[in-house]
Amino acid sequence: MPLLARTVQAPLHIDVRRGAVADLRRILADGRISAGGDVAVVVGPGLGEQIHDLIRPTLGAADVYTTAGGTLDAALELAEKLRSRHYDAVVGIGGGSTVDTAKYAATRWAIPMVSVATSLANDGIASPVASLINEGIKGSYGVHIPIAVVVDLDFVDSGPDRVNRGGIGDVISNISALADWELAREVRNEPVDGLAASLARMGAEAVLNHPGDMSDDVFVTVLAEALIASGLAMAVCGTSRPTSGGCHEIMHATDSLYPGTASHGELAGLGALFCTFLRGDERRFTEMSACLARHQLPRTPGDVGLDADQFVRVVEFAPRTRPDRYTILEHLEMKPNEIAERLAAYDAAVAAR
Repeated sequence: MPLLARTVQAPLHIDVRRGAVADLRRILADGRISAGGDVAVVVGPGLGEQIHDLIRPTLGAADVYTTAGGTLDAALELAEKLRSRHYDAVVGIGGGSTVDTAKYAATRWAIPMVSVATSLANDGIASPVASLINEGIKGSYGVHIPIAVVVDLDFVDSGPDRVNRGGIGDVISNISALADWELAREVRNEPVDGLAASLARMGAEAVLNHPGDMSDDVFVTVLAEALIASGLAMAVCGTSRPTSGGCHEIMHATDSLYPGTASHGELAGLGALFCTFLRGDERRFTEMSACLARHQLPRTPGDVGLDADQFVRVVEFAPRTRPDRYTILEHLEMKPNEIAERLAAYDAAVAAR
């Protein structure tokens, strides 16, 4: 009897540890990515000089490019520079905007891309998606999944604590996104990919129930691996469905209506908690609220500087950010007065915990 299986695109190499950037030459060689170090290294303006000093002794054949802004124009400009000569790979080192710019530019010329994360703000470090700003609006662009994913815990440890804690909110929002996916299956008969759901759920559960914090290498490693697993979940099913539901609709709506309010992960965590409350899932609401509070992440609109009227507008606008997606927000079809009533009850429920 023939065996049926799927072929899943996944990184050839994953490495989460301290000292990874300084050891990049060996990582590229051992992973059969670049034996001679003929790579294009892409860095952001913030850490560029420090990273250049770390890699230069062992990656003398590399060209280093600096990019800034996380815009589509910056990615296209970088792509043109990559045509200067042959590269074994493009190595994006930095935060989300730097890595996404490198992912998009590398995909333009079908060059393998290595993602080297120096922060843990969201699950973009291993996803087949690049979030880039075009004409003032952030959009999601399909790209090839990184051939390798590296997380340097030294850089994570020295980075802004708030930025890294945002990744916690992004990971646990998977729980809400998966509940929305199940709702879409029940109501609209939308297929759910079990493997993608399992990858997204495992990482979220690991972070949700871990007693550590960002000062604990074990917890930070679990968080990094959970973010990578979220990226793989998206690659498995070819959509962001396992990691993005009403929680991310709220995040995108906030970014559109009130840009600069909070980070991606902070808003995703807040949106996930609110959507979980709307579902009436008391157990999950209690678990997620406790996790967000433990890691000093926002739980109410007031925590991110939004008043009740502003958040009502956000929730009303949110379904427009993903017209093809069915979540608890589309299911309830709440009018502004209904949203205001639910929000008041939500604020009281959070305050009681």
